[in-house]
Amino acid sequence: MTERYAAAGVSLRAAEEAQRRIAELVRSTRTPLALGRVGAFGGMVRVPAGMRKPALVLSTDGVGTKVLVALRAGVHDTVGEDLVNHCVNDVLVHGAVPIAFLDYIATGTLVPAVAAALVEGIARGCRAHEMTLAGGETAQLPDLYQAGHYDLAGTIVGVVDEDQALHGDRVAPGDVLIGYASNGLHTNGYTLARRIVFDRLKLDVQDRFPDTERSVAQVLLDIHRSYAAAVMPVVTRAHALAHISGGGIPGNLARVLPQGCEAVVDARSWPWPTVFRVLMRAGEVSLGEMRRVFNLGVGLIAVAGRGAVDDLVRAAKAATIDTWIIGEVHSGARGVRFAER
Repeated sequence: MTERYAAAGVSLRAAEEAQRRIAELVRSTRTPLALGRVGAFGGMVRVPAGMRKPALVLSTDGVGTKVLVALRAGVHDTVGEDLVNHCVNDVLVHGAVPIAFLDYIATGTLVPAVAAALVEGIARGCRAHEMTLAGGETAQLPDLYQAGHYDLAGTIVGVVDEDQALHGDRVAPGDVLIGYASNGLHTNGYTLARRIVFDRLKLDVQDRFPDTERSVAQVLLDIHRSYAAAVMPVVTRAHALAHISGGGIPGNLARVLPQGCEAVVDARSWPWPTVFRVLMRAGEVSLGEMRRVFNLGVGLIAVAGRGAVDDLVRAAKAATIDTWIIGEVHSGARGVRFAER
């Protein structure tokens, strides 16, 4: 007899095979903080010892339409690692150490090899941060997603001593802005980038990306950089940190500024990576829109007193991440202003 659930588009056999593959990857991420069994209804982790007033920092995010590039290229593990690194940065800016991660994969037709590749990247990102992949969910939703398509999201749990958490309240006029180099588009602006590359330039993933010696797939699937190694050793030296994701520098740096503080960014203080110059030229995108949509080569900004700048720059250099002094904080209306010199 035909299985009615399978006929409706949901394969229990595929789900079981995916779960088997994923379980091994989950086990590879378990740390001494992990509790309970793999495959339980909920994931458990201990709070690290030695914290006086531990505060949990939680964040949920996805990788947006970057998954459509991954599908087109047939490369699925990199977006899994993107997801972890993006979420790590979102709790890092509060000074938190990541301790647990949960993933959510939703698809029209579950392909166990694809699901395993996604979790392979997620597990790789978790291991790099000594973080437990505490659980997740794989949903088959044939009436919601096109066949072969999927969406990817994750939730992260970090922890920080309450009195060391960064909120931006210590930012003051005279503070310096330190920009940390991004690794390409990271996970933002892909709806616009895809339309420029695939529709306007008529390129495909195997073609050479303009002004580079790399393929379109290589450029567009560059992994979202984690800044944990560059920042955590000296995180208490910063007054604030801003992860430059959707909304660009104006939309994200403003989130950590208190009233009466204006961040003045020297627009010529760092070089734009080639990918952004190509997108701006080929897409005929205005400078203002480029700044609102893309990170333009700066994936994280630290706001710090002048006496802390050397320590922050030195730690980034040890993690092989370039930095630039990109501006400073002035007295004024809360917000971000670009100075063109």
